[in-house]
Amino acid sequence: MVIAAYGHSKSPRMELRFIKNLHFTRLVNTQGRLREFNFRQMRQKDEIRFSVDVVDDKGNRLMFCMKKDEDQWKIDAQRLPEWIVKKEPTFHQLIEEALR
Repeated sequence: MVIAAYGHSKSPRMELRFIKNLHFTRLVNTQGRLREFNFRQMRQKDEIRFSVDVVDDKGNRLMFCMKKDEDQWKIDAQRLPEWIVKKEPTFHQLIEEALR
């Protein structure tokens, strides 16, 4: 979306560009319990990534990033618990649904 604002006739034209910020929360069943995963879209130059966070059983917030690799949203290389890594295909599906 482009919004243009005009000043006096001698002023140069000013353009403002707005980029949609996407964030959403989904409940995902992991290890027999529902966990709340929070997704937030981030833009780095021409690349789109998603920051994801979730709370573990001890109340620690775990954060990781996902990036698109060959048409699949993948967890960016990090050491994460197996219960997160196993849900990578689910996260791919959730992100694709949100982007539609």
